[in-house]
Amino acid sequence: MTKKQRALLAVQALKKEYPDAACSLVYRDPLQLLIATRLSAQCTDARVNLVTPGLFARFQNLDDFCAGTQEEIETYIHSCGLYKTKARDILAMCRKLKSDFGGVVPDTIEVLTTLPGVGRKTANLVVGDIYGKPAVVTDTHCIRICGRIGLSEGKDPGKVEKQLRAVLPPQESNRFCHRLVLHGRAVCTARSPKCDECCMKGFCKSAGKAEK
Repeated sequence: MTKKQRALLAVQALKKEYPDAACSLVYRDPLQLLIATRLSAQCTDARVNLVTPGLFARFQNLDDFCAGTQEEIETYIHSCGLYKTKARDILAMCRKLKSDFGGVVPDTIEVLTTLPGVGRKTANLVVGDIYGKPAVVTDTHCIRICGRIGLSEGKDPGKVEKQLRAVLPPQESNRFCHRLVLHGRAVCTARSPKCDECCMKGFCKSAGKAEK
């Protein structure tokens, strides 16, 4: 079985298991998704969703953020961890969006990653969910599960993204990554994966052999 054949089986299995999968971050517009994704680094989406309502009530648009201070942003995101760095990046990101891009969130990974604090994971999520372009969000669930299935090797996010872009149908890749998050939380967990319950056990290279 080739990696492309295995990838197609994985896409089909997860689509059947999680037909309505979508980004679990709550947002209203591209800027809010950009900020929420920055906050999600080393933090759960559930925690971010508890923090952002207050943050976005105070800073309702780009101009509000640009006129704010790092210290005030910190007070709203304190519980997300690494809050000083995240607040600094959010403020710098917003100011660059206003000064260099006319307040419009860019629609390409190459340009998005020029913004402070924005890496390829964040950029992929934005171009996929906001602009509907093929995207591969290589978070911890994606890296772990695709490695176990046999679609990718290694744990470097950039290298895994490249490997997955080579085997996934482009039109399926974004939703596939969202489904991996749900599957990683419920079944293919980091420890003690429930291989007997897995919809991919028939073709997963690690079925029954993943670390316990």
